[in-house]
Parts: sequence; C-alpha cells; structure tokens
Amino acid sequence: MSDSAPTPRRRVRVRAPELTGRGGWLNTGGRSLGLAELRGRIAVLDFWTFCCVNCLHVLDELRELEERHRDTVVVVGVHSPKFAHEAEHAAVVDAVERYGVEHPVLDDPELGTWKQYAVRAWPTLVVIDPEGYVVAQHAGEGHVHAIERLVTELEAEHEAKGTLRRGDGPYVAPEPEPTVLRFPGKALLLPGGNFLVSDTTRHQLVELEPDGETVVRRIGSGRRGFADGAPDTAALNEPQGLALLDTGSVVVADTVNHALRLLDPATGGLTTLAGTGRQWMQGDAVSGPGREVNLSSPWDVAVFGGRVWVAMAGVHQLWVYDPEDRTVAVAAGTTNEGLVDGPAAEAWFAQPSGLAATADRLWLADSETSALRWVDRDGQVHTAVGTGLFDFGHRDGKAEQALLQHPLGVTALPDGSVAVCDTYNHALRRYDPATGEVTTLATDLREPSDAVLVGDDLVVVESARHRLTRLRLPEEAVRVESVAHRTRRAATEVAPGTLTLDVIFQAPPGQKLDTRYGPSTRLLVSATPPELLAEGEGAGTGLTRTLRLAPGFEQGVLHVSAMAASCDDDPANEYPACHVHQQDWGVPVRVGDGGADRLPLVLAGMDPQAR
Repeated sequence: MSDSAPTPRRRVRVRAPELTGRGGWLNTGGRSLGLAELRGRIAVLDFWTFCCVNCLHVLDELRELEERHRDTVVVVGVHSPKFAHEAEHAAVVDAVERYGVEHPVLDDPELGTWKQYAVRAWPTLVVIDPEGYVVAQHAGEGHVHAIERLVTELEAEHEAKGTLRRGDGPYVAPEPEPTVLRFPGKALLLPGGNFLVSDTTRHQLVELEPDGETVVRRIGSGRRGFADGAPDTAALNEPQGLALLDTGSVVVADTVNHALRLLDPATGGLTTLAGTGRQWMQGDAVSGPGREVNLSSPWDVAVFGGRVWVAMAGVHQLWVYDPEDRTVAVAAGTTNEGLVDGPAAEAWFAQPSGLAATADRLWLADSETSALRWVDRDGQVHTAVGTGLFDFGHRDGKAEQALLQHPLGVTALPDGSVAVCDTYNHALRRYDPATGEVTTLATDLREPSDAVLVGDDLVVVESARHRLTRLRLPEEAVRVESVAHRTRRAATEVAPGTLTLDVIFQAPPGQKLDTRYGPSTRLLVSATPPELLAEGEGAGTGLTRTLRLAPGFEQGVLHVSAMAASCDDDPANEYPACHVHQQDWGVPVRVGDGGADRLPLVLAGMDPQAR
C-alpha cells in the first residue's frame, strides 16, 4: 500500500442479509433491488414507519447526506409497520409521496427484513459498505452527522481498494398528480366563510371558497424552505395546524421548520413567531423569547386560556406561545413517550397531533397511544379513550373499552361532545362526555386528519383523497363491527428471574462522551403491565441495568428510554459541537426457560451478539 493510501479503521463487519418484503419496491420504476444491485455503493438502510415522528425527523436529516454524497451513497427505506393501516401497500405509497421520500423504499409489511437485521426500534439506520458488510447500526435520530463521517471514511477506503462504484443511484421519481390539494393536513374556517387549508406536501397554505374546491389564492413559494415575506416568496416546510387569533391573524404550525408562523390574511404575508428553524434537543432551553427557542415538529395549534397551545409532536409535549410577551414555554409533558395522566409536569404524551379548545377543556388527539385526552384549566391531564402505545382498533361503546387507531384531529361539537378524526381507521368518531360513549359517525373516509364545524355540517380534511368532504352530522351513529389490534412484533424470549439490560453506545469517531456537566447518559425503564418488573424500573445514569422479572408473567412489554450526549473530541476547538443521541424502545418479551438472560439494545455502534 502506498504512503498516500488511507489506513482502514478496524470495524466489526457482519455480512448484510438480503432485502426482502412482500409489499415490493417503490421509487424504482417498478424494478426490484437486492444487495447485488447495491454492491460498490455505500448503502444506508432506514428502517421507518410513517406514523413515527422520529422517523420523519430522520427522513429530513438524510436529505443533506443524500445530496452531498449522491454518487456514492444509496439510501434505502425499509418500511416496517407498527399499525395495521401501515401494512396496507396503498398507505405506504401515499406516505412516500406525502413526506417527499426521494430514494428507493422496500415495503416490508411482515417485518421480514426488520427481523433479519435484528432491528428493535423505529427509526434504525444500518450502514452497509461497498462489499456488502454491515459496518454500523444506530437507533433513534440525530446520528446522521456520525454516519456522514463514516461515509467519508468508507469512500476513501474503498476508492483506494478499487471497490467503490460511483454513479447515479436507482431512484426513479414518480409522476406528479394534478390535484388542487396534495395531502392536506389541517383546515380553518375564516371569518368571511372561506377555508384556509395547509397543503402539506406542496408546502403551501391554500384559501378556498365556501364550496371547499375553488382556489382563491396560494400562500408560499411551493418549495421547501424557511423564509418570511410576501405570498409568492415566503417559504414553508410541510405546514400542518392553523389557529385563528382575536386579531384576525392565523398562527401556522410550520412542522418541518420547527416553527410557528403568523399569516396576515389581508396581505397574505408570513412572519415567524417562534422557533429558529433548528430542532429542539435535550438540554435546549424550554422557555424564552419565541424566536430564540428551538421547537420540535409542532403539529397543531389552538387558542386556550388566552394563549396559543402547541401540540409539540416531536418531543411528546404541549407547549404554549404567549401573544402578549411573545414567549414560548413547555406547558405539559416530560418528553417521555407514553400515556400517563396527572399534573401537567408529570404527564406523558405520544405525538400529540390534534387540538381543540372549549371553555373549560383543551382536547387533544394523542396519536401514538391512539388516545383522546384533555387538559383542564387547573393543568391536570386526563384520558377519555385509549390505554397505551400498543393497543388500537375500531371499537365503539363505553370509553374504557373503545378503541381508536392513530387519530390526528379533534373537533369540539356544540353539544359538548367531540368528533375525532380516527385517521388510520378512515373514520369519524364521536365521544360524548355526558354518557362516556364512543360512536362512529362516518366511515370510508381516507385518512381524515382534521374537521371544521360549519353550521350543522362537518367539513373533513380527507388527507389521502386530497380534498375537503362535507358531512351532515347524523342524529344516530353508524354501527360498525368491532376490531381490536395489538402491535405485532416478534417477542424476545427471555429467561425468568434476572435479566441484564445493556444499552450499547459507542461515541462516533472523533467524539467523546460529554461529562462536563455531570453524567452524559440516562436510562429510564418501565413495563406493561407494571407488575412485570419486580426490580429495575425507574431512572438512572448507567446504560446497563439488572432487571428482575416477577414470577407468574408469561409475556409483557419492556419500555426503555436511553439518552447519551457526546461532543467533538478536538482539543484545538474551544467550542466543540455537542450531539444528543436518544431512543425509546418498546420491546415485547416472552418469559420462559431457555430464554436469554441479556437484552442488548443498540443506541449507536454495533453488537454482533444482538444479531
């Protein structure tokens, strides 16, 4: 080897399993791909599911990597469903267009490739070198900076070996569809009777006449971006929620820009109220002047108690924006993902995505727990419908038995009840607090994501049909057959008694653990049912923990949340960049003789024993 040739860094290498999935391939022009077609390129497998906001964050993180290394890197999405609806091929096709995915996607509804790669969490990124070996695996978001460093090393190493193949990738763009709206998200009734709709995939706001079809004007350039200004030059990035202020202005949840924007309906101009354009990470400020604080995927907004409440889906919290002093602050939630009621500061949410205010309650659609919840004026959080992260379905009846599937919208009705856009059930549901009953108002809607009350009608945003649909509120609910589901993933066989939980984290090359302000890691463990864990639940700083499983349980779910902070290891840099790595796992376990006594979970790095 010549003096100028790079010295390869030693890595654990595991031969990559083949890519298989019954659903087939998208974004390839109908062509099926295998590892042979990827040989000579650096492949990044993105295991994702379209309900997961962390997965959507990773899609956005990958865009710059794809652009900068277009001739050497092929990103391949492996869609691995959580909800029953996500196993429908048509829904995956919609999601790939909705979120602007510009790389090949393997639809893997039966989790075949997920299992072959020993994936345990959404999202997970796996790097395969040009010779077909797995060289890294990362769970969670925030790892693309480390992957890009690895990509640069692999480019140099395999260029020298003659095993790197440059050129165009296998991505084939689909033909655009000429619809008026494209995957609209939320809608608002304006004082003059027109509708304002967030045209999410086209990165615009659209004002429609009262017929819900005729375009009055479009606001936003139609290109991804973050810029204030006039209607034709301002830029948005997958906007969602809309809320009308007393001034007549409209607050816009500019979701992928991690910002709140203000629309002046008179001029159509956009300005920024809150957010910096950067995503909030652990350790960032949780209050302060609006334009100086990072936000994370605000999905909906509503005015309650004189303030603008924000469904901050990206961190599983509710925030508030105060129009008087122009500040933002956390209002409820701990950033832990789950369903826990009680005082606002102690409550857990899971991607709150829809808000509706009444005089005494703020209703919210908590999408990942398939729950309808509410906050009272004293700051207490309550659950009306829903039991947790893994139970969902379509079942009417008493609220404690009723089931939803990933709802995204909620609308207050005149009689005190609420309509729920039960998105993945393609249905409109109703919860009546007076009777505690859940009924179905309409079915055969396609991914309804919001609804607006107009007289005796509800105008529903049918996101996957790209339109607004007007429904008369029926006096009696539609009867539907009850269906119940649980998230189906292969359970990990574990031995009874003591179980060692080991979260593997290796600081990426060129970084070190950040211990300047105390412990740089955090581990939180709980279980469903809670009685499954006799010992080991709770929070701590070590990433290894001994759990003791209580006798008498044959199965359950371990909930694990891990965080590690690293910073650039460069003594010459007085202000090194720091990075937070965080992931939540829900690991189904089956207890029995012969099961494993160690549960490894990869946060960053590789653990061959986990394969």
